[in-house]
Amino acid sequence: MRITSRLFQSFPSRITFFRREGCGLCVQARSVLSDVWDRRPFEYKEVDIVKPESKAWRDLYDFDVPVIHISKAQAPEEDPKLSSKAVKLMHRFTVEQVETKMDQVEES
Repeated sequence: MRITSRLFQSFPSRITFFRREGCGLCVQARSVLSDVWDRRPFEYKEVDIVKPESKAWRDLYDFDVPVIHISKAQAPEEDPKLSSKAVKLMHRFTVEQVETKMDQVEES
């Protein structure tokens, strides 16, 4: 088996995707993130806000999913208490909007 170097590469950005099952907009958002990945890979984390361990995120985003937080890859894990400071996109977004936010984070 051949492993590509991309698997071991570190990326400048991390995207945390907040979603729930049965959410049509979440399916569209995941497709946009897949298109972004094809052009510009990033670290990825997905949070299902319905799970009990995600209650704090559900309290924040129950009626707002899909939501993505974009941060530097080496930044600490997302914290619900700091969500107001997060670079984020909500509901509907495009590849270009995601990449613009990635640029903003990477240049800061």
